Formats: sequence, structure tokens, C-alpha cells
Amino acid sequence: MFTFDVVGRPAVAERVVITRDLMDASRFRSAAPGVAIVRSATDDALCDAAVVLVDLTLGIDLASIVAEGRTVIAYGPHVDDDALVAAKEAGCDDALARSVVFRRAAELLR
Repeated sequence: MFTFDVVGRPAVAERVVITRDLMDASRFRSAAPGVAIVRSATDDALCDAAVVLVDLTLGIDLASIVAEGRTVIAYGPHVDDDALVAAKEAGCDDALARSVVFRRAAELLR
């Protein structure tokens, strides 16, 4: 699956968010114009991504997106401590509550 820019060419993205939530996508686009929003961990936009935010509610195998030189930040419900801890154990650089991610989205997606 490709993420396309406005003229229909496959986009190369350095900053990618993996989510299926349309409201989340809108908030990330507002905070960081140019961020690529993808729906799965197999999207080609991840190939060149330096920063990846991933929604823990998707159940993605986090180890599959953790890579040398890439910052991976998982986010999820603040009440799901187990998922946040598991994300760090899977190699994510950080695991944050959704509310924290949205407050810091522009900073995290720089």
C-alpha cells in the first residue's frame, strides 16, 4: 500500500503515524503538516521513516517496525499500562498515553 502525495506520486515520508482512527489522523496532520498517515505496518511509507508513531490499539507487532536509526513511539490508552510497558519491551523508544501524544504531537513529529 502506498501513501500518495497531492499529485498522485508515492510519497516518501520521514515522519509516519500508523493509525486507522480518522480523528487521530486529522489531529496529527494539524500538528505536523506533511506527516504521512498509514493504516498498517506493511505500508511502503515506513521504508524511509525516521520517526514512527504507532497506535497500540491496532495490535501491530511492534518489533517489526523497530529499526536502527528510527525513533518509534507507541501510544495508547492511559489505563492500559500492560500495553505501554510491552511496547517499551518490544524496543519502542517511548510509550505514551494518547493525551500526552496529542499535547506533544508537533514536538514528537519534528
